[in-house]
Amino acid sequence: MEHQINEEIRDREVRLIDADGNQVGIVPIAKAQEAASSKNLDLVKIAPQAVPPVCRVMDYGKFRFEQAKREKEAKKNQHVVEIKEIRLSPGIDVNDFNVKANHAKRFLKDGNKVKVSVRFRGREVTHSSIGLDLLHRFAENCSEIGSMEKAPKLEGRQMIMFLAPKKDNPKKDAKKGGRKGKSGKPQQAPKTEESDS
Repeated sequence: MEHQINEEIRDREVRLIDADGNQVGIVPIAKAQEAASSKNLDLVKIAPQAVPPVCRVMDYGKFRFEQAKREKEAKKNQHVVEIKEIRLSPGIDVNDFNVKANHAKRFLKDGNKVKVSVRFRGREVTHSSIGLDLLHRFAENCSEIGSMEKAPKLEGRQMIMFLAPKKDNPKKDAKKGGRKGKSGKPQQAPKTEESDS
């Protein structure tokens, strides 16, 4: 915000605050400007909407520098949440699924939200339940780090779901119910049921 300073201030009288922050009272503009120049400082209009406007005697260069520093600090401290997109296809194979799940986990760890979409081509849209299962499996794969913010919803030819990072990320054991794609990490007990002869 640009302030009016010194000769730019055209009001007949102003409410003056001196360099030490003390209220001097309402004075003619000439007297306020004289008070500032006698101390080798600037007269700055800090509350133009007040009647009469409030002016303060200060080092304007130093004031601008500190204001810019405060704004820079505030920007540094605020984390902008981005929405990253992951696209899946209904016939995605296990390796691609795991790669995409790992990307999503990385985005969630960085504090970003993830939009996961399944695009249906041709008649695939009639089997939207495949997309629904895929998205639920994907959410479960990322459940340690993120949680489902918006459940899967069919919009035209694509089904969309949103994941958000968990507020506190304690490492919990993944839920055991439901089949999961291989996550790339060794599981605690390898399954031996698949011995069909």
